[in-house]
Amino acid sequence: VAGFDALQAGLALGVWTGAGLAGDALLLFVLRRVPGTVYLRLSAVAVLVAYPAFLLVPSMTPKLVLLALLGLLNAGWYAIPKAGLYGALPGRSGVAIAVGSVSGFVGASIPLTLGLVADEIGLGPVMWTLLLAPLAFLVGLPRLSRASGRGGQTP
Repeated sequence: VAGFDALQAGLALGVWTGAGLAGDALLLFVLRRVPGTVYLRLSAVAVLVAYPAFLLVPSMTPKLVLLALLGLLNAGWYAIPKAGLYGALPGRSGVAIAVGSVSGFVGASIPLTLGLVADEIGLGPVMWTLLLAPLAFLVGLPRLSRASGRGGQTP
């Protein structure tokens, strides 16, 4: 789908992983100034722009730049909701672990499901379904309360 050969795909994976690690480190500073839900919403909107651009741009260099941007933007997409889960269940970490295990099982089945669907209809259309992740954040995240300017925050 990206049009990379094996060497370029390895480079792309390295760029995405490195950008993700940098994003995780930068996230510590960002979350001191911005509530977690606000960050997730803004990054989801940015991914809704960057990911289709990544799929549509034809040449390698812009794809790598967009891939680095995507790696930066999806930093925190696991940690912030997980922290929110523990924050919503104070003193009940066992329940949080159980909920995390069930959702982890469902999440772990997604790559298999996508692979099976891609085997039937092709990888290109399935790559577009990955836009459901940022859309799910936009639909599922609590909105900030206008009265207090704070509601719905995660640590």
